[in-house]
Amino acid sequence: MTETIPAVTTSPLAAADQGSGDQVVKRRHHRDPGESGPAAKAFGYAALLVAVAMIVVPLYFIVITSLKQHADIYSDPITWWPNPFEPGNYAYVFDTVAFGTYLRNSVIITGILTVVEVALGVLSAYAFAFLRFPGKNLLFMLVIAALMVPNQITIISNYALVANLGWRNTFQGVIIPLAGVAFGTFLMRNHFLSLPSEIMEAARLDGTSFMRTLFRVVLPMSWPTVVAFALITIVTEWNQYLWPFLIASDESVAPLPVGLTQLQQNEGLTNWGPVMAGTVLTTIPILIIFIILQKQMIKGLTAGAVKG
Repeated sequence: MTETIPAVTTSPLAAADQGSGDQVVKRRHHRDPGESGPAAKAFGYAALLVAVAMIVVPLYFIVITSLKQHADIYSDPITWWPNPFEPGNYAYVFDTVAFGTYLRNSVIITGILTVVEVALGVLSAYAFAFLRFPGKNLLFMLVIAALMVPNQITIISNYALVANLGWRNTFQGVIIPLAGVAFGTFLMRNHFLSLPSEIMEAARLDGTSFMRTLFRVVLPMSWPTVVAFALITIVTEWNQYLWPFLIASDESVAPLPVGLTQLQQNEGLTNWGPVMAGTVLTTIPILIIFIILQKQMIKGLTAGAVKG
């Protein structure tokens, strides 16, 4: 009698486990297609260092030049550290020009323009996003077209209008022509359209009014984008130069960029220490604001970039 030996069979589950194990072994020998090689990583780090150096080195020289004596600025070879320190350049700025007045004017102009532009930008974007009215798409296309028009093209017509109104050398003459909200309307409208429609529908079902929905539902979900819009506006208006330079006749309404021009004219093209000190003083306030609001700005500009 012949004894039969049962055949050894492999279950489908065991075969699958074995196949997956083989795939894991194979993957260990092959680099992920999305993973960069050593050469690519080295090139990326080198490009990053070059980009950082192009930004940091000029800023570093501005700071150290503001702390150098006149002879040390033009020393050969170039000195990378002030020797000796000359902090008196900063006091000289306040003694030479009305730097405090220029600073006050910049705060007034930037503060008013930021409030006006953010308010108008949010309200107009909210209307474009959630209201239905004839010609809405055409009107929004005009807003987009306004973004494509350089500000320099409208300077002559704006100047003639402001002069006819008697607004030269006044705060309203500086502020009103700059209070455009095309960029803010575009930015905030796109953000409002990305909000969950279910939340807006729930607000309507609860009987929430149109404006109450804006302040109680839409804005609480939009603070990062609003902060980003506000910070961009602050930086832009703080650095306004050409229009205030044309409208302001003296330091009574001129902002800091115009004050730096006056300082450079007083010192000529040789005494760069006080000019660089004035540049540092002009940059510090906006740098502090940026450091405080940078996280909110990044969240606002990247909102909706990742969906999950």
